[in-house]
Amino acid sequence: MNKDFRNGSELIELCNGTNKKISEVMIAREVYISGKTRDEIFETMRDSLRIMKDAIERGLTKEMKSVSGLIGGDAKKLKDRYETKKTACGTQVNKAVASAMAVLEVNASMGLIVAAPTAGASGILPGTIVTVGEEFELSEEEMVHGLFTAGAVGYIITKNATVSGAEGGCQAETGSAAAMAAAGIVEMLGGTPEQALHAASMAIKNILGMVCDPIAGLVEAPCMKRNAIGAANALISADMALADIKSIIPFDEVIDAMYKVGKALPCSLRETAQGGLAATPTGIRIQKEVLGKIGTEKNI
Repeated sequence: MNKDFRNGSELIELCNGTNKKISEVMIAREVYISGKTRDEIFETMRDSLRIMKDAIERGLTKEMKSVSGLIGGDAKKLKDRYETKKTACGTQVNKAVASAMAVLEVNASMGLIVAAPTAGASGILPGTIVTVGEEFELSEEEMVHGLFTAGAVGYIITKNATVSGAEGGCQAETGSAAAMAAAGIVEMLGGTPEQALHAASMAIKNILGMVCDPIAGLVEAPCMKRNAIGAANALISADMALADIKSIIPFDEVIDAMYKVGKALPCSLRETAQGGLAATPTGIRIQKEVLGKIGTEKNI
């Protein structure tokens, strides 16, 4: 049997034909195309998980500041709030959101992160997978399996659409990351492959059409807050799918729609910093201040 797959339908067919979870099918694919052993593939992903955990820890415990000064310290603020006060979203959601924000702050301060699937969306997957793993007392191996399931969804999106904000808007970055995370969470909590793809579909549908408008052209704002909402999106989508709520539009059609919507967005709303929040009076003022500061530092 061919171990590769091109879309969600083929992935589900492989899962059902081999009676395996998405993570195991993805691992088999990686072994097949790389020539490496299963243990080598698994340990590589385990290394990625540990980098993710380290980034969360750094962002939640240290005063992180981006090079521009636009973001830094907000993840810790949220952590302090959910640890000391009753919150509207509850501790678990806030923990995932703060963890996602922490990773973005580490990235913006030139720290080590895993681009999952991009640097601009790098907080959603670790923030949710690690939080769910910890809250449900899952093993590191179970979290790694969640990452492989997420990887399968990301692979399908890159093969049939895009994860690039410059090509498809923020829906392609934080939307894809939320879809990946939602699918991974579903498998970690005992859901079926079909439920995992329903969760991924709903996560993308929830922010279909979101623009990419980084202030001053930096992967900082509004990126960090969109990682926050992406983490909540992933958790909500996973819970809906685990309740056996289905996406009316199939996963492959959702991916196709996302790609077409992204292509329809004007260039000003696709990571050029020429539209959206970046083009507001405050956004323009910040851009001038940040670029002036960076230029001054380069001349020192």
